[in-house]
Amino acid sequence: MDKLILQEKYGHILDENLLGEILQIGRFKTYKKNDIIIDIGQPLKFIPLLISGNIKILREDNEGNELLIYFLEAGETCTMSLTCCMGTTKSKIRAVAEKDSSLVMIPVQNMLQWFHNNRSWRTFILESYQERFDEMLDTIDNIAFMKMDERLNKYLVEKTKLHGSKTINVKHQDIAEDLHTSRVVISRLLKQLENEEKIKLSRNKIVVL
Repeated sequence: MDKLILQEKYGHILDENLLGEILQIGRFKTYKKNDIIIDIGQPLKFIPLLISGNIKILREDNEGNELLIYFLEAGETCTMSLTCCMGTTKSKIRAVAEKDSSLVMIPVQNMLQWFHNNRSWRTFILESYQERFDEMLDTIDNIAFMKMDERLNKYLVEKTKLHGSKTINVKHQDIAEDLHTSRVVISRLLKQLENEEKIKLSRNKIVVL
């Protein structure tokens, strides 16, 4: 079953021999929604390959406020953790399960070895860096140039794509933390979007129309 899942999610880019090695040395782990997978300051000895579910990657300021950087979907890895692994530094991000998720954890030494001697792995890592870099630039642009109501609307649309549903189960406080603002601001903007008939609100649930 693990082999079939790996082939489904990573077979389009990783070669057969490498998939076999991942099955031998990888540690398969599962996480419940809101579980912390990687925390800030944590030494990184493994990198995650996401098999199912979604993960949100967060940064934290000196006062403990979190800012959403990007989401990971099945078939992806966190390049910010890769950077920490390569530099043998502690994690600078927090990775939290957006919903129940399963991963395979790859030891750092194998990751580095494959980067030098396996073309498919090297391509996967470099493409992952490019995708995450583009997403971080997008996050910076959102903060610098978009109004909060525009950021909120984009956030909700991204959530529907991640979960494959127009209905999002989320608290106003959770949205506020992801967008680095207050719950009062989010509640007001959500009500505004509802009045514009772009969403429908109910308790801890938002339907994007």
